Amino acid sequence: MVNTVDQTTESSMRHVIYDRFGERDVLQVVSSEIPVPQAGQVLIRVRGAGLNPIDWKTRKGLGFAARQIEDSLPWTPGYDVAGEVVAVADDVTTLAPGDRVMGMIGFPATGGSYAEFAVAGADELAIVPEELDLVTAGALPLAALTAWQALFEVAKLEPGQKILIHAGAGGVGHFAVQFALERGAHVIATASASNRDFLAELGVHEVIDYHSSDVAEECYGLDVVLDLIGGKAGKRSLHTLGEHGVLVTIPTVTADEIISAAEGLGLRAHGMTVRPDVFHLDEIAELIEDGDVKVHIERAFPLEQVADAHELLEGGHVRGKLVLDCG
Repeated sequence: MVNTVDQTTESSMRHVIYDRFGERDVLQVVSSEIPVPQAGQVLIRVRGAGLNPIDWKTRKGLGFAARQIEDSLPWTPGYDVAGEVVAVADDVTTLAPGDRVMGMIGFPATGGSYAEFAVAGADELAIVPEELDLVTAGALPLAALTAWQALFEVAKLEPGQKILIHAGAGGVGHFAVQFALERGAHVIATASASNRDFLAELGVHEVIDYHSSDVAEECYGLDVVLDLIGGKAGKRSLHTLGEHGVLVTIPTVTADEIISAAEGLGLRAHGMTVRPDVFHLDEIAELIEDGDVKVHIERAFPLEQVADAHELLEGGHVRGKLVLDCG
């Protein structure tokens, strides 16, 4: 049995699929039946579905998520979702039809948020603060959770520590700088000159233009580096760490080489993969409710323009987040 918010006449929905790995032209918008929530699940009318770098990498067949789904194509991408609950399975007692929710769903093998409706585990979802519209909320979970877990679980950032955050104006970066500032850290961020004012408005103490400056010459004795770029930038940043400092690198492709380079220098570096965590999402929602953290949306796209959204996403110079407006 399923409890619903109303007797809707809708029986089909539009959603994005790809039936093979490839360039943006593999993305299609198709119609299918609206799914029915199974035990422990709810059905969400999707308003916002966030876009993340893992989305285009997986679409191209790259990375660990692609290995998870290669035998399940056609597949609907998207892990970030926000919307209203429209139906719940009988065994779900924590959420009810009408609740405004957000979450990182179906990670890594199920996905499904690039759609007008999506099913999700009730335990994957947090309540959206009234201050946040649902399209914007859809851009939050994966990037915010990545920043939160990197800073506070892996790096164990403490008040008063000095931290360098690479790509501070990006999706994960703009959350990370705000979380670090809220924790009472001294925050240095790398960015292009065009993002200097944006980061200054967020409260960043120092902005380093990566086009014209070398972080290893500008910074020393740091407690934490959050490396959102990887490769040469990650390895170069090891030279900014203090004796007891730690570097957390997010791109999985170059994590091993950066960790090896750190060991060669007698320093600490860790890679990490984000995981869904509704308790962390609740804490982040509280910061948004209190006005301490803001979600910056560079652009919202309708579902039909998903290929254009992926083009901008792949360019790698998005300020804040991109989101699909599925409402």
